[in-house]
Amino acid sequence: MIAKQDILHAYNFRHACKTFDPARKIPDDDFRLILEAGRLSPSSFGFEPWRFVVMQDMALRQKLRAVSWGAQGQFPTASHVVILLARKEDMRPGSDYTEHMMRDVIRMSPEAIVRRHTFYPQFHETDFHLQDPRALFDWSCRQTYIALANMMTAAAMIGIDSCPIEGFNQENAEAVLNDAGLLESGRFGLAVMAAFGYRVNPQPVKTRQAMDDVVRWV
Repeated sequence: MIAKQDILHAYNFRHACKTFDPARKIPDDDFRLILEAGRLSPSSFGFEPWRFVVMQDMALRQKLRAVSWGAQGQFPTASHVVILLARKEDMRPGSDYTEHMMRDVIRMSPEAIVRRHTFYPQFHETDFHLQDPRALFDWSCRQTYIALANMMTAAAMIGIDSCPIEGFNQENAEAVLNDAGLLESGRFGLAVMAAFGYRVNPQPVKTRQAMDDVVRWV
């Protein structure tokens, strides 16, 4: 098992790196580990509503950068950029995608699928009220953040810097991605982006609220 101090060291090492060393590239094996941390992340009902697009095309990065105020320093310098997409209507009960996940990926028994056909629609309709397309997309997006956090933590544990990026105009950014054929005619939307590489500037002092201000025991 990993030592507790090594885990805390990784969390203290990690920060939102705004500019990377463009001369340093992440080794393939290391970046594969980062992607694997995302792939192995948990998701609601095990339906994995994400897609990870590794954007190494610098011309495409530049188009996206033009509509992403939060990616100005990261996109030109990062070794790797990951665009995290979230599924939309695919997440509806009875969709081809959810049926495929239950049958072919999770390999649920026929009896378990029948039970899921009862309580998954209930979850959508009465528990989380996901009838509205935006609510459904937001629910998918929230799950991509689990994968995002795991990828950034895995990177930090092997000495690789990262930066999560939400600073973009969603409509314009999705237009760029759609023109590149990455949204599959609206099946996906843009949830969040992340850049990975190696820092060139010293890490700023990490500031957080005190433990007592963010934790309540009841």
